[in-house]
Amino acid sequence: MANIKFVKENREAIAADGANLRLKALENGIDLYKTWGKITNCGGYGQCGTCIVEIVAGMENLSPRTQTEQRKLKKKPDNYRLACQTLVNGPVSVKTKP
Repeated sequence: MANIKFVKENREAIAADGANLRLKALENGIDLYKTWGKITNCGGYGQCGTCIVEIVAGMENLSPRTQTEQRKLKKKPDNYRLACQTLVNGPVSVKTKP
């Protein structure tokens, strides 16, 4: 089991190992999208890049960056991830809408 702490929202979610970060956030009422992203998001396929999150702690408990993330996040810090492409395998702290 993995605890996901959403820092800005001061909330935690519990997920099974291998759970998708975007899905767990949405299931727990965490808003990942800025105004434009709410309209244009791709539904979790990694095509739009609007579900960017900042990993504050627990980076070692996430799946490696996918090829899609490498392309979309090449100018972003290493601790930025696309929630839709990220699998959680242990405790992690996340900042939404960095």
